[in-house]
Order: sequence, then C-alpha cells, then structure tokens
Amino acid sequence: MTGTPAALDAMPAARFRSAAEAATALSLAGPAGVLLLSAPAAAAWPGAAATAAMLARAATAHPGAPYRAALDCGTAPGLALDALRQGWRLLILDGAHPSFPQVEAAAREAGATLLPAAPEALDLTRLDLRKPGGRALLARHLADLPKTAPNTLRIGAE
Repeated sequence: MTGTPAALDAMPAARFRSAAEAATALSLAGPAGVLLLSAPAAAAWPGAAATAAMLARAATAHPGAPYRAALDCGTAPGLALDALRQGWRLLILDGAHPSFPQVEAAAREAGATLLPAAPEALDLTRLDLRKPGGRALLARHLADLPKTAPNTLRIGAE
C-alpha cells in the first residue's frame, strides 16, 4: 500500500534538530497535531536516546499538543534495531538498504512502523523561529492539509 500510515496522513510534518525547534512546532500545532521528524540519520548522531530526550523536553513544555515522532536511521539497520529496543515506534530507514526487509520484520513484531523514506516535511532549520515571519511560515505549514508523499510505504502496525 502506498502512502504513510493513516494516522500520519492527517499530520503535517516538520523536521527538527533541537528541543527548541520541536517545542516551537508543538506550540503552533493545530488539532491534527504534527509529525516531528528527526534530523537525517539522527540515529547515528545525536542518537536515539538524545533525540528522545529532546522530544521529551519539547512535549513537557506543551503537554496537550498532539504529535508523533519519527527517528531517521539513514542507512544504518543496526541503529534502527537499537532504536526499536529503546522504545521508538516510528522509524525511517533507507528502503534500498539490503537489510530493510529484516528490520521491517523486527519492527512489525515490535508493533512499530518502518518507513522506507521520510515523508515530505518542512525543515525547521531553514526558518528563523525567533522571528514572527519564521513562526508564521511554520504556523501556515502546520495548518495546511498534509500531502501524501508518493515515495512512502506503510510497513508494520500502528
């Protein structure tokens, strides 16, 4: 099946690299929420635990904001498996990697979702979120209906 999992289709996506960026996205998220995507290959650096800590700080600052978070594992299946063990339930791993099917099976067994490519997202590092103009662009993005990326595939259970 093409497209992202149903719950993700209703959420606009934003790529974050810091707790402050994630918190700003949560502060402006509408009722549909926001899909927070980690930086590309964030599973390698800063790592799954550090990325989870960033998200925890952001969510603590905005406890009612609906969101899902995805950890980008780049081309590192071992880091994706480690992230599953750490409790991540939405991961991105390069779908062309030869180990993708094995990681997909492990994700399915853990009740997680593995995406072969990141959904389209607004990269928050391209905005100056300290200024009203940057925040306005983010707010507009979060209010827009999300677009289903044609290069994503539903894998695993929600």
